[in-house]
Amino acid sequence: MKYQIKSFKHDGHLHRVWLENWKVPDEHLRDIHIDERMYVFVNSQTKIREADGKEWVSRIPGVSFFLPERWFNVVALIEDHGVRYYCNLASPPLQYGNVLTYIDYDLDVIKLPNGTVQIVDEEEYQRHKKLYHYPLSVEEKVNCGLQELLDRIRIGSSPFDDGIVYEYYSLWKNAAKEDGGGK
Repeated sequence: MKYQIKSFKHDGHLHRVWLENWKVPDEHLRDIHIDERMYVFVNSQTKIREADGKEWVSRIPGVSFFLPERWFNVVALIEDHGVRYYCNLASPPLQYGNVLTYIDYDLDVIKLPNGTVQIVDEEEYQRHKKLYHYPLSVEEKVNCGLQELLDRIRIGSSPFDDGIVYEYYSLWKNAAKEDGGGK
């Protein structure tokens, strides 16, 4: 079954939609991901629709990790020189049928294949915090999510494991071969 992933902004307007994602079946999830009740999705060359209706196709395979009750999600991008982790500070995910949604809070953390960690889009977060009137409770949750995310990166805990990322991607490729399009 194909899933859509939709991100929204705090005021409820659509931000971006990943139109075709393959959900890793529960029986293939690693124990750590089962224990954290993670949703894990794989996509490659999927169509992405922006809020303004423009569409483009992703060029880099991605394995996305969504954690219930956590204020971040992680996209492992499989590039030629290794895995780059793009982490969104965001509301916990909600799943409705074959659609997963979350609110994007602009602030992002990038972990490069060489281990370098960058916090990006701080200006956008500050601008939107004022524009959308983020309540103090949201600011606190975003800050706690940022700290937890940085701690996970620092100690190398789930989902920051390149081997598992490649494993899930291979699983998707095999499923795509079997059914003629596992995207």
